[in-house]
Amino acid sequence: MNTIDAQLFAKMFLAGAKNLESKKEWINELNVFPVPDGDTGTNMTMTIMSAAREIADIDEPNLENLSKAISSGSLRGARGNSGVILSQLFRGFTKAIRDKEAIDVPLMAVALEKAVETAYKAVMKPKEGTILTVARGVSVKARELADAGCEDMAELLAAILAEAEVVLEQTPELLPVLKQAGVVDSGGQGFVEVLRGWNDAYNGVEIDYTLEESAAAAAKAEPVQEEVDIKFGYCTEFIILLERPLRSRQEKDLKEFLESIGDSIVMVADDDIVKVHVHTNDPGMALQRALTYGQLSNMKIDNMRLEHKETLFKKAEKEAGEKAAVQVPEEPRKDVGFIAVSVGDGLNEIFESLGADQIITGGQTMNPSTEDILKAVDKVNADHIFILPNNSNIILAANQAKSLVKDKDIIVIPTKTIPQGITAMISFVPEMSIEENVENITSEIGAVKTGEVTYAVRDTTIDDKEIKCGDYMGIDGKTVLSVGADVTQVTLEMVNAMVDESTELISLYYGEDVSPEDAQKLSDRISELHADCDVEMQRGGQPIYYYIVSAE
Repeated sequence: MNTIDAQLFAKMFLAGAKNLESKKEWINELNVFPVPDGDTGTNMTMTIMSAAREIADIDEPNLENLSKAISSGSLRGARGNSGVILSQLFRGFTKAIRDKEAIDVPLMAVALEKAVETAYKAVMKPKEGTILTVARGVSVKARELADAGCEDMAELLAAILAEAEVVLEQTPELLPVLKQAGVVDSGGQGFVEVLRGWNDAYNGVEIDYTLEESAAAAAKAEPVQEEVDIKFGYCTEFIILLERPLRSRQEKDLKEFLESIGDSIVMVADDDIVKVHVHTNDPGMALQRALTYGQLSNMKIDNMRLEHKETLFKKAEKEAGEKAAVQVPEEPRKDVGFIAVSVGDGLNEIFESLGADQIITGGQTMNPSTEDILKAVDKVNADHIFILPNNSNIILAANQAKSLVKDKDIIVIPTKTIPQGITAMISFVPEMSIEENVENITSEIGAVKTGEVTYAVRDTTIDDKEIKCGDYMGIDGKTVLSVGADVTQVTLEMVNAMVDESTELISLYYGEDVSPEDAQKLSDRISELHADCDVEMQRGGQPIYYYIVSAE
């Protein structure tokens, strides 16, 4: 068999998704900085799974409806730079096959070329030594075989997988930062795992194609219960921000505990977070047990018995309203709106106080998807909407969302850090035109230096600094500025490295694991060491990062 029909391609795509999912934690660890927020594997998995779920809903696949599902699903589900690039590779690939009956070797070569072309165009400054380089190597190999007259699809798939592995091993030579950290490119590794899944499925390797139902989907599918049927009255949902990844036994123990106090349990362990949904009569017990594994976030407890009564009341109220033809006026459309990506209740409050219309929960530890950004855009009734990604790994997803919005003018300000986002909002001048504001804001954020203090998750050496697992690190996104066993000393050394003669303002945002007293002592010490600068301290409440510091 030398062609791939729709049914086989669907299996190959799902196999690629499942293989990537099984390797995501390992891919997350292929991080240049040894920080506890490696997310490439998670981002790529969530991106491809968004498309895989749409494929799973197709009863009678053909290359046209498969292409639509893959392109749309991955585009909207794309998270992080690696996820966005993966979605663009799929988008280009499906453009070449969507109007065909089957895929042969020449068409596979064309589709891979189109995939690479589309992905490179989506990135403003393509960088070699990344997933793009691996994809291009695969495309070149496919073209060589097609031009040489190869007709054997099995030969082609084996050859492009082998080439992908060769190019991946070369990525450290193209990106010195990878070589220094002793890792290959994580996005490139993810793409190799997708191709490995394709190759396995084509060759008949036995694969479990079932997809796990998400907690949200499960909750959405739950039927409305009569009050007399509700054994456990509180629908309890929360996210555990893990201090360390759960071992399989710990995951089993937590699930067994939840089963002992309730039902309707959905628990999804995903890298450094666990999402939990449970019906129980004692939410406090569930939360108390969860706290033994880490910090809690996104807690939501609903009284289902009261909800049932409220549902009946609202239904009656709605029917009465419809009969009376009552029209509720919408909020008047305004000229300019703001959307900011942020995590931490303190930082969220700062953005809201500055006029942000929508806060998208996310950041370095949890990148929002293109779909998350689109939903936020829908909620802002404005002609012009500024999006502040506040993280370099979210900018591509924001730009992808921008390309999908037709009825509003979307302006993505490429803010790479929270302090840059705050400066962007402060710098907005209502009396200026949109163009003038963009120019002014872009100039202002360029003057903002940002440093972040977190801890190391593995031993490594970066820029001649020996880092041990558990050490505190001060990083600026490009390099490690300070390392040590004392968080205060590490932060002070990082600030000293950031401040120069032009610095006038130092802003300190302390995280959820730092007490106000310790933050104040640090702020006072910074004021003593840098008496010529104004020092401001505010509660950020952010996870993972003890301090976020900006120097302007």
